[in-house]
Amino acid sequence: MKTDDLVVRRAVGSDAAEAAEVWLRSYAAALPGVRRAHTDDEVRHWFRELLVPHRETWVATAGDAPVAVMVLDGEDLDQLYVDPPWRGRGVGDRLVDLAKRRRPDGLELWTFQVNAPARRFYERHGFVAAEHTDGSRNEEREPDVRYAWRPEPS
Repeated sequence: MKTDDLVVRRAVGSDAAEAAEVWLRSYAAALPGVRRAHTDDEVRHWFRELLVPHRETWVATAGDAPVAVMVLDGEDLDQLYVDPPWRGRGVGDRLVDLAKRRRPDGLELWTFQVNAPARRFYERHGFVAAEHTDGSRNEEREPDVRYAWRPEPS
């Protein structure tokens, strides 16, 4: 399926299970050396009980199946995961563009320092590294970096 056929929309309850699977596959592919703080079932529960019903959760769907998921929480781009077969096809670009439209005053996000592809992706979208940590404040205990995006002054 082509990216032209993608639909980006707010997630609904029936998307939670497949969105969680996208997250799990993407995390495993992108971060194989990073300890996961939660089991697969805990991640599924988190999507079903918290993210989809109580956060601004978006999915990009091909056919009826989610192939990417994004969660906005205040000014935080809290989650952005693309199913591995869909990487490099512009899906993440579309979601970041949506996030910027939804949060025109700016966004922040965290990613792991070891995740070089994600860091390049966010930097390409105008995010600037604002803070590096040793990971002591995240559940994975993995060094991370906080990025910020602010719109260009008009």
